[in-house]
Amino acid sequence: QVQLVESGGGLVQPGGSLRLSCSASGSRFGIYTMGWYRQAPGKQRVLVAAITNIGSTNYADSVKGRFTISRDNAKKAVYLEMNSLKPEDTAVYYCKAFKSGYDSWGQGTQVTVSS
Repeated sequence: QVQLVESGGGLVQPGGSLRLSCSASGSRFGIYTMGWYRQAPGKQRVLVAAITNIGSTNYADSVKGRFTISRDNAKKAVYLEMNSLKPEDTAVYYCKAFKSGYDSWGQGTQVTVSS
């Protein structure tokens, strides 16, 4: 099993940048696909970006070219670099670890993009 804690959220102006971090505890972090999801008020939680255990990535169309997901298996961490932020990026961002038959979520970190 793996436990996840997100950090790095905050208030940023449109066009600004933030870097989210997700730290994992537990064993075998390297076997999991890791994802960043977000949930805006009144909306469903949606996938933002994911990275497999071998480093393959995929992104939601809305963030392609602006966000970058990466992982450091030695540090048991996954990151989300967010650039050119827009007000519509405002949401609670969640980290998820998953593998067939198992998933684990963090508690979320708030990102607010506003002038």
